[in-house]
Amino acid sequence: MKTILFIIQKEFKQIFRNKGMLPIIFILPLMQLVILSNAASFEVKNIKFSYVDHDHSAASRELVSKFEASNYFNIITAFQSKKEANLEMQKGKVDVILEIPIAFESNLIKQQTTSLSVSINAIDGAAAGVSNVYITQIISGFNQSIQTKLQTYNQGIVVQPERITTIPSFWYNKTLNYKTFMVPGILVLLVTMLSLFLSSMNIVREKEVGTLEQINVTPIKKYQFIIGKLFPFWVLGLVILTVGLIIAKVIFNVPILGNIFLVYGFTAIYLILILGIGLFISNHTETQQQAMFIAWFFTVIFILMSGLFTPIESMPTWAQNITLLNPIRYFVEVIRMVMLKGAGFNDIKIQLTIIAFYAFIINGFAVWSYKKIN
Repeated sequence: MKTILFIIQKEFKQIFRNKGMLPIIFILPLMQLVILSNAASFEVKNIKFSYVDHDHSAASRELVSKFEASNYFNIITAFQSKKEANLEMQKGKVDVILEIPIAFESNLIKQQTTSLSVSINAIDGAAAGVSNVYITQIISGFNQSIQTKLQTYNQGIVVQPERITTIPSFWYNKTLNYKTFMVPGILVLLVTMLSLFLSSMNIVREKEVGTLEQINVTPIKKYQFIIGKLFPFWVLGLVILTVGLIIAKVIFNVPILGNIFLVYGFTAIYLILILGIGLFISNHTETQQQAMFIAWFFTVIFILMSGLFTPIESMPTWAQNITLLNPIRYFVEVIRMVMLKGAGFNDIKIQLTIIAFYAFIINGFAVWSYKKIN
C-alpha cells in the first residue's frame, strides 16, 4: 500500500509541476463548458424572411405582421416578383420566401380556402425542418384567427366556428431552455475527454522520456504501478465534475432534482472504464501523438453516437445497435435522468450494470496487455 501511495504522490507532484498542463486540465474545460453550452443550440433564430405579396390586402398584411411579430424571423424585404426573390436566395441573402397569391383575401371570404407558396433554403436540412415548423405554426394561428373573423352563415344564422384549445404541459424543462438539456451532456463530454486524453498519454510520456525503463527494473509490481498512475486522473475527473456541476447550477441554473451522490457514484465507475481505455491505448502506442490521435478517433465516434447532439432514436437501426457499446451514451442518459428527472437508483441500475461490466472487461484487457518489460 505504501508503494501505491508513493507512486500517487509522485504523479500528483508531476502534474502540478507542469505549469503548462494546469490550464489545460482546469481552466480550458471550464471555458469550454461555458462557451459550448451557449453555442450548442437546437433553436433556429434570425431566419432571413422575405415575401412576395401579389394581393396587397388587409388579410395579406395581417399574415406578414404575424411573421414580423415572431422572435424567430427577421423580415429582410418585400420583393415584387418571385424571380427576384429566388435570385436573392441563391446568393444566400434570404432563407424563406413567402408568396401570397392574387385574390388571397377574396378567396378566403368567398370560398373559405386559398393557397400559399413557401420556399425554404434547405442546404441545412435540420434548420430547414425547424423553419418549416415555425412557419406552419404561424400560418395555422393566422388561419384560426381569420376563420373566427370570417364567421360562416347557415340560413341566415351566424354559426361560430368550433375551436379546440390545447394546453400543453412541459415536464422536466418547463421553460423549454435548451441549455437545461445541453449542459449535462457537455459536462459528460469534458469529463470523458480530459480523463481519456491524459490517461492515454501518461504512460506513453514515461516511454518517451525513458523513465518507464527505470520503473520496470524496480520491484514495483504491475498492479501497483497501474493503480498509482491512474488514480490521480480518477480524482481529477471527479474534481472536474464537481466544478462543472457548480457552473451548471450557478451560471445556467440547471436543476439537480435527483440525488447528486448517484451522479458521483456512476461517474466513479465510469471513470474506471475510461481510464482503462486510456491505459489500453497507451500500451499499444509509442508516442504521445499516436496516443492522442487514437484517443481522438474513438472520442469523435463516441460523441456523435452518444445522443448528445442527435437523438439515438433517429439513427438507423444498425447505428442504434452500435451505440449499445458506447459508454458515453449511458453517462449522458444517467446524468440527464438524475439531474432533470430526479431518477433514483432503480431507474439507472441497468446503465450502471452495463458500465460496470464494460469497465471490468476493458481493464482486464488493459492490465493483461501491459507488460513490465522493455
